[in-house]
This record gives sequence, C-alpha cells and structure tokens, in this order.
Amino acid sequence: MIAAISNRQFEIIEAAGKILTTSGVSGLTIKNLAKEMKFSESALYRHYTSKEEIIIALLEYLANSMDERLTNAIHSKQSPEEKFTTLFQNQFSFFKKNPHLVVAVFSDGLLEESQRINETILKIFGVKMKHLLPIILEGQQNNVFTNSISADELMHIVMGTFRLQMFKWRIANFQFDISINGDNLIQSVLKLIKTKS
Repeated sequence: MIAAISNRQFEIIEAAGKILTTSGVSGLTIKNLAKEMKFSESALYRHYTSKEEIIIALLEYLANSMDERLTNAIHSKQSPEEKFTTLFQNQFSFFKKNPHLVVAVFSDGLLEESQRINETILKIFGVKMKHLLPIILEGQQNNVFTNSISADELMHIVMGTFRLQMFKWRIANFQFDISINGDNLIQSVLKLIKTKS
C-alpha cells in the first residue's frame, strides 16, 4: 500500500518533478516551487521542511507506487516471459503518463545532494529487483531463460539495458514513444536471454 500522502503533498512532488525536468536540481528551490504552485513559501513549509524532504517524498512515492503497481500487474499464472513483459510494459506505461517523474532518478546532481537521497534512489532499485529477480529465477528453473549467466548478473544486465532506454528518452526530451521503443526492447532482450531451442 502506498504510504498516505495528502493531495497537496502529491501536487508539490509533481510540481517538483516538473521543475527538475526543466531546470535540474539547482532550479528546484522552495522559492521556485512556491511560484510553480502559486502559493507562498510558508505554505510549502507546512507540508515539507526542506528541498531534501520534497525530493525524498518524490522518490518514496515512486518506489511505493512501483511496488504496488507491479504487485497488482504480475500474476502467478503468467509464464516467466509474460511476467517479464508485463513488468517492463507497466513501467513504460507509467512513465509515458508521468514523464516529469523520470527525472527523479536521472536528474543531474541528484546523487550529490545527500546520503538520504542516495538511499532512497537505492530503494527504487530494490523494488525493481524484488519483482524482477523471481521472474528470472523462475525462467531459469523452467529452462526458459539462459542458465549460462547467474540470475543476479542477468538481472543487472537487464536493468542496465532498460535504464539506458529511459535515459535516452530523457535526453531526447521525451520526443519518441517510450511504449513503442520499450516493446521493441522487451522483445530484443527476451531473444537474448531465452534458451536456444
């Protein structure tokens, strides 16, 4: 279950994501955020105590919503291939609707902001691994996915591939259709990791 945040807090983290997209970390100030939200800085401080708290809330929201979405999307009756496809299609679909949230993980300078922010970014990776690793293990046990690479290494290769796709989309200023490119990438990765019959 996604940790409860108020509608106003959600509006704040959405606005923060938009500022990160257009102006980067340096542009995300309480002053700019208040201007974007069209209310006073003191009103912002009633919800979050600092810029760091806002970024962490945004990252926490991403981690928790991903966990909930993937838990609901992936069904035990699906084959490992279907689960793999569902997992990544779900992510591409979410970010296509919310491109301003992509920058939370790819924003220049975010990693240098604070240790707490780094730990929260790692939490997002942890959620993805929690859902992806069992799919890869099941695929290997069923001899659907290659066993020539360990499940752990395969997971890192796959995650890196999809992360690069999201980074390219971000750098291209979201100009191409991430769902179409994503589907093509899913099929290509499956060809690579499936056992040769």
